[in-house]
Amino acid sequence: MRAELKVKNMNRLAKLILYSFQIALILSITACLQNKELREMEAKVAAEYAQEQKGAEPIIKQPQDQNMIRTPEGANALDLETPLRCNVNWETQQMILSLPYIKSAFKLERNGKNDALPRFEVTGFSFDMMPAEQALVRLTKEADIRISSADGPYTSISAQDLKGEFSEVVKMITESAGIYYTYNAKDKILTLSRRVNMTLFTPHSRPIILGLLDVIRGAGITDIVVNWSEYSISFDADVELQEKITDLIKIFENSPTLIAYDVSVFRLYPYDMMRDVEWKELLNAFDFGTITTAQTGVIGRVLTTTNDITVEKLRKFLGTQANIETVSEGKFVVPNAWLARFDIGKCSLPGADPYGMSILAKATLEKGNEIFTDMTVEVTDGQVTKFNIRNKLGENFLIIGMPNELFGINSPKSETIIFMVPRLIRTVKTNEPIKNKLK
Repeated sequence: MRAELKVKNMNRLAKLILYSFQIALILSITACLQNKELREMEAKVAAEYAQEQKGAEPIIKQPQDQNMIRTPEGANALDLETPLRCNVNWETQQMILSLPYIKSAFKLERNGKNDALPRFEVTGFSFDMMPAEQALVRLTKEADIRISSADGPYTSISAQDLKGEFSEVVKMITESAGIYYTYNAKDKILTLSRRVNMTLFTPHSRPIILGLLDVIRGAGITDIVVNWSEYSISFDADVELQEKITDLIKIFENSPTLIAYDVSVFRLYPYDMMRDVEWKELLNAFDFGTITTAQTGVIGRVLTTTNDITVEKLRKFLGTQANIETVSEGKFVVPNAWLARFDIGKCSLPGADPYGMSILAKATLEKGNEIFTDMTVEVTDGQVTKFNIRNKLGENFLIIGMPNELFGINSPKSETIIFMVPRLIRTVKTNEPIKNKLK
């Protein structure tokens, strides 16, 4: 019995020694690895320091994930429109400007290569409520043409007994579905898409091209390339936008009137952070009748005023109550009865965060030089406020009472102000050289 107990104790002792050896071995290996990593890190730091001391090029590191890298703000801030759009002469306000232009300078062209389709006759081609791409697959099967569509499926349409040349039938089907086609004759591929790249060539007139740019942006198109040497605008368009631009070009056949708005946006930070700006003091600072109307919107209010209230006088009045921070000053142009968009950030000052603010305006010139403006203020997150404003030429309007909290600024009692002066640009068709000037 004692012998068995002695053997069991010896076995336990052996296991204990084995476990202790394994633990010591693991700790030793871990320490070696840690020491190795530490030595490698020290060697790397020493190498970088040595190269810096020698004036050598810094060690090239692996590039970051491209999805995490952004174009520097300094590069994004470059905008070729700035000298025209962000230059407002508040001292000399010309209410009506006559603008000559050459009508024949307008031209809308589609970009990219589009080969001619094969020539053969189609007879008795019919289909019933079929997506356009499927109908074209049936139509082009005998011609051994493949169909490619990146943004399908498209509208389902029907047709009975289509006849005519192959290209005409393809055109009828694509136009009915509101899509475009591009044909590659070498590879015999017909590519379908909802949008294509187009270029609009305009008269060499700055107010006209600014107005067209603002209309295109009002349609929600922001990816625009402008060539200022040839006065052209390139953009991606669907069928609906192409029709709008075509209609706008037709309007210029009748010498339309353009409505230009000079805009100043600034923020107010009251000296007394517990009190609002006292706008009722305007009634004491200016003669009765200077403010002609006051209208309440979703948020804020809009005042129409006579020209007795200028930007300079308004800032002088507000300077007694608050610090004034200029956010942006610029101009935009609206063809009569069209919708245009002005992005405040295009003319924002360095350090002033425009917070994605935009002004959308649809303006109509009525009898007696009265201007009716349907105006919306938006930010990236959506609509802030909306007004329907009626004023006469020579009257300005002022939007007040938009809390800065709407624009991501945590400052109680502070607000954002928009001051706007509408002007008229009367266009006149001519064959004379155009004065390329925008006041």
